[in-house]
Amino acid sequence: MQYINKLREYGIFLAFVLVCLLLAFATPRFFTLGNWTIIITQVSINALLAFGVTFVIISGGIDLSLGSLLAVAGVSAAMMAKADQFPVIVPILVGLFAGLLIGAFNGLVITKSKIAPFIVTLGTMTICRGLALILSKGRPVSGLSDSFNFIGGGTFLGIPIPIIILIVVFALSHILLNNTVLGRYIYAVGGNENAARAAGIQVNKVKMAVYMICGLLAGLAGIVLTSRITTGQPNAGAGFELDAIAAAVIGGTSTSGGTGTIPGTLVGVLLIGVISNGLDLLNVSSYYQQVVMGSIIIGAVVLDSWNQRNKA
Repeated sequence: MQYINKLREYGIFLAFVLVCLLLAFATPRFFTLGNWTIIITQVSINALLAFGVTFVIISGGIDLSLGSLLAVAGVSAAMMAKADQFPVIVPILVGLFAGLLIGAFNGLVITKSKIAPFIVTLGTMTICRGLALILSKGRPVSGLSDSFNFIGGGTFLGIPIPIIILIVVFALSHILLNNTVLGRYIYAVGGNENAARAAGIQVNKVKMAVYMICGLLAGLAGIVLTSRITTGQPNAGAGFELDAIAAAVIGGTSTSGGTGTIPGTLVGVLLIGVISNGLDLLNVSSYYQQVVMGSIIIGAVVLDSWNQRNKA
């Protein structure tokens, strides 16, 4: 039984290693520094979103507005990032504030109305997409400053800036979730909300916090993506919320709440990125890639359901 429990705990890590070994044998280009730099840079956006939604899912919620929120933050930042208009810190703060504000809105509506997070964030998803189109007048916002574009396209000591941002956010998220009072409260609320409330935990404040964290990281993802593509696209981020949720679930975050880790989510993000990259190197059609990804997501949810039944 002990070995079975260990396998459940570290199964995603073993799966990741196995997939990497298989792809290394299948194509010699896979295990090269250049290819891994491409993989990690490409998954950096999804990782930021996935870290944020991990907090939400552990607390027992869900956020379907991530992709649209990213678009609003990206367009808002781009509007302030015109060349010779403002210092680069201004568009960064604007994008982060936009994400934080929308995250707070989600948390406020969910906690005050008691409506299911699925419904609230579904509505917010539509609102945010409309806001992105209104702010940009339906057109890409271009002409961004070089200093802003450096965020997504520059390097420091040979390391792409998006990778550095990914590493910093990963470390901070892990510390927040595992070494702070808020982190313990998040697990408690997701594990049993009524018991957490009886223990004196202010459940509504915890829920507000996780949606604000999620919104803040989605805002950061919007800034990085906008910088990478050098334009603020109102249609950016379509479907990104599904990739982020999939990464968290694949990484061991339970859809019923109370269970999950930031390292697990990172491995989930990397597994998706590695499989996508490997299939590209093997010239597998993108149509088949979607089938593979969907199968992996279903498998992860089935495994999570099986684990929850066995715990019960």
